[in-house]
Amino acid sequence: MIQWNYDRYGRERAGLTATVIQAAGVEVAREVLAEAQGAIQPLVPYLDTLRWLLIAVALAGIAVTIHARIDDWKRGRR
Repeated sequence: MIQWNYDRYGRERAGLTATVIQAAGVEVAREVLAEAQGAIQPLVPYLDTLRWLLIAVALAGIAVTIHARIDDWKRGRR
């Protein structure tokens, strides 16, 4: 596309076309990111709760492992 513009309109206008295409791409990226942020924003409180839930599950797993090792130690299994 740029080569076709360069051949048809010359160096100055082909560069301008490339600049317009790049600016349009940046605008599309901004719109997509804004839309994604708008979709994620309502989920933030739930993500915070999920983080604490995962921490609690990890701590429970550690507690179970420690309890099992203490139990094995008491029974003489190492």
